Amino acid sequence: MNIDGASSVVLQALTHATSQDTAVLKPAEEQLRQWETQPGFYSVLLNIFNNHMLDVNVRWLAVLYFKNGIDRYWRRVAPHALSEEEKTSLRAGLITNFNEPINQIATQIAVLIAKVARLDCPRQWPELIPILLESVKGQDGLQQHRALLTFYHVTKTLASKRLAQDRRLFQDLASGIYSFACSLWSHHTDCFLQQIYTRDEAAALSSLERTLLSLKVLRKLTVHGFQEPQQNMEVMGFLNAVFERLKQFLECCRQVGPDSTCREKLEKTIILYTKVLLDFLEYHPCAFIPLIQRSLEFAVSYVFTPAGEGVTFERFIVQCMNLIKMIVKNDAYKPAKNIDDSKPESLEAHKIKTAFFTHPTLTEIGRRLVSHYFLLTEEELAMWEEDPESFAVEETGGDSWKYSLRPCTEVLFLDIFHNYSQTLTPVLLDMVQNLQGPTNVEDSVQLLMKDAVYNAVGLAAYELFDNVDFDQWFKNQLLGELQVSHHRYKLIRRRVIWLIGQWISVKFKSDLRPLLYEVILSLMQDPDLVVRIETATTLKLTVDDFEFRTEQFLPYLESIFGLLFQLLQQVTECDTKMQVLHVISCVIERVNIQIRPYVGCLVQYLPLLWKQSEEHNMLRCAILTTLIHLGLGAESKNLYPFLLPVIQLSTDVSQPPHVYLLEDGLELWLVTLENSPAITPELLRIFQNMSALMEMSSENLRTCFQIVNAYIYLSATEFLQNYAESLCRSFCDLLKDITNEGQVQVLKVVEIALKVSPILGAHMFQPLLPAVFRGIVDGERYPVVMSTYLGIMGRVLLQNSSFFSSLLTQMASECSQKMDQLLGNVIEMWVDRMDNITQPERRKLSSLALLSLLPSDNSVIQDKFCGIINICVEALHDVMTEDPETGTFKDCMLMSHFEEPKLSDDEEPPTEQDKRKKLLALEDPVHSVSLQQFVYDKLKAQQALMGDQGFGVLMETVDTELVRQLQEFLQGL
Repeated sequence: MNIDGASSVVLQALTHATSQDTAVLKPAEEQLRQWETQPGFYSVLLNIFNNHMLDVNVRWLAVLYFKNGIDRYWRRVAPHALSEEEKTSLRAGLITNFNEPINQIATQIAVLIAKVARLDCPRQWPELIPILLESVKGQDGLQQHRALLTFYHVTKTLASKRLAQDRRLFQDLASGIYSFACSLWSHHTDCFLQQIYTRDEAAALSSLERTLLSLKVLRKLTVHGFQEPQQNMEVMGFLNAVFERLKQFLECCRQVGPDSTCREKLEKTIILYTKVLLDFLEYHPCAFIPLIQRSLEFAVSYVFTPAGEGVTFERFIVQCMNLIKMIVKNDAYKPAKNIDDSKPESLEAHKIKTAFFTHPTLTEIGRRLVSHYFLLTEEELAMWEEDPESFAVEETGGDSWKYSLRPCTEVLFLDIFHNYSQTLTPVLLDMVQNLQGPTNVEDSVQLLMKDAVYNAVGLAAYELFDNVDFDQWFKNQLLGELQVSHHRYKLIRRRVIWLIGQWISVKFKSDLRPLLYEVILSLMQDPDLVVRIETATTLKLTVDDFEFRTEQFLPYLESIFGLLFQLLQQVTECDTKMQVLHVISCVIERVNIQIRPYVGCLVQYLPLLWKQSEEHNMLRCAILTTLIHLGLGAESKNLYPFLLPVIQLSTDVSQPPHVYLLEDGLELWLVTLENSPAITPELLRIFQNMSALMEMSSENLRTCFQIVNAYIYLSATEFLQNYAESLCRSFCDLLKDITNEGQVQVLKVVEIALKVSPILGAHMFQPLLPAVFRGIVDGERYPVVMSTYLGIMGRVLLQNSSFFSSLLTQMASECSQKMDQLLGNVIEMWVDRMDNITQPERRKLSSLALLSLLPSDNSVIQDKFCGIINICVEALHDVMTEDPETGTFKDCMLMSHFEEPKLSDDEEPPTEQDKRKKLLALEDPVHSVSLQQFVYDKLKAQQALMGDQGFGVLMETVDTELVRQLQEFLQGL
């Protein structure tokens, strides 16, 4: 591409590509895409985005195309890679000046320079860092800022490289520029502080921006630039200076006030200082040991003493708490169980921590956490009143609170309590003691305090196991609190039922459960929605507990389930509906079929809820889970107008929702098939989704195979006639690249098809059978695969002998062998690998199959007679049981009729598929043919064919001990 001639053409295409008119936009994008691989294209783009006279949107687009080109074509090995000559020219052009006037474009240029630096610096681009440092020293404000911005992005990118060689290069760079970076940071910081004290806010904001960028550079250099940073005085000097700077910047917060133009960037800089400490602690815990004392003093002072009043803000408090938490729980700071095995640095750190966390300090931290940071704020109480659902969801861990103060406070409390429980347990129990008895509903301060203390007792439940008799507390105190119905006491009702949920799996006697269910029943009717939602959550924890007993819960089931359904209808937020549905699903799962009399309304409501939740895939996941657990049995066919479209959508990989719904959708599909009394055209049609699912080869493949098997059991003829061909194609593709376990899953489908319909199954899966035959002849090494091969071939040989003959003919032709010779090889391998078969059913099948070759005058079969008898005797040992009274033997696998099992009230009745399998077993030779009688008949027939003398000679080829065992099994016939 000629640069001079092409500039106007590329400029025009970029201009069109910024258009809102798709008719103009699309052709331009296509033209630009074609130019991506043209030599000179990126040089044109560089000229365009460096021309400040052009439209901002066009220049922005030019930068983006350039940046994408680096990702695709800058590496030497990339297809259509840029030439070295062009790259040299581009590198030079990128750093000729740092005077971009538009902030957003300046940032993008800095990022793309960093991308090139990641690939080329320092080897192909040694001049980059020196030029950046020189530009940072310049007097021009804009140039200085842009160079510093680029310097930061380059440093950040180089620091992120993880190969040992790259890390050494970055460490060399860090040692070379660290002094300069420190002086740069110190200079801009001093300028800012001076300007802020003289109230020159405009200049202060400019200096603060440079302070922030230089601090970002220092953070990367400090954390990633030194293997043993504790050996570098400048690094440790900088880290110690961080505490003083933090104090100065916090004081600036007090001085400038909340409305200052500097305030937002000031808070960002303060947070960045704390990140320097946190990152250094994470990556260099041993090097951080000299900073432990100062870090704890600083953080505890600002978070737990009056020193922080008026200067701290929420994000800063969170960072300080994280700093304390990381020091408290850091494994590098804990001595080994055997002190003599401890590292010296671990002992030193432990000593510093022990000296700091004295009894008074821990007591103050514990009390302050609970009595100050655990208190519900005015904003939270207002949210409870105005938007109770959002409050309830956030209290149970909503995303918006992930980085907020409350969860951070609770985690710090737990970590400190766990590490210093001996000191803090009496402190917390004393706080509980001071709040005994009902609290005056007019005393809002005490109500909030009790809520906070009960929160602490719930969080520390496991730590308090030996110190709190929760059963007595529940009966003597908490029950009374739950009976106070005043609307202001809802704070405590909600906290107490939450508290019970925290203790239910820790320490709660089983015989108190009925009393708890009465409490839950009452609170599910509480006038306050938050209390009802919290009660539902505690119900889930209760029925999830391993000590849950269905019989204790049954008297309350109908009422509680009805109230849960009411709650599901009352709540409007997607997250809350999902939460309540999970509770319902959990109850259904635990009480099993006992729920069926009460689910009618829910079943009618779910289609409406599914329709309403079109934009909320996670709620739809909860609906799918509920449908799976409902276990509607054969009655589910009445729901097909709802169920089948749900399954169709959830398992269609061309539909975006499948990303969320697929796993549960497959499970529902399987459950629906297992409970279906008969195939329907709609149910058959859904299987069109399966081909694409097989291609995905995901972790859901096992469920897919179970679905295929369920269709075969349900209606082998219709299913195989419609889908066997596409299934065969999918299986052939899968078998090219699949684990042994996956191979077995594929083969089991074929085996089940042959079991259900021997003639049709063999015909439909004919393309797969030669590979099975070859696997047997070649002696497949993996025992489970070989066992499945023999199971398949046993079905074909026993139940479709004519197909076996044609398959033998085909394989003999392919292998250029005689049929008899090939048959002999198969029998020999079968006998040799019989021990690979562990299932008694398959072992009996093998003996029946090989016996079906008799009577025969074929010399090869007679030659293998001894092996066939050996297999038969082994199988007889597997399946024959002796009647102790008569001394006769009976085949224990015989089934003569189908009996409906007798079930207790809480036992799941057999699915329709279970019934189909039982009926199929009645027709299966394995369960309908006596092996003892079959052996006897086949030997008699062979004897009749050969005559007594010939048969006697044949029997002499069998080991005498085997003959004796055989006669013992056949006596009385």
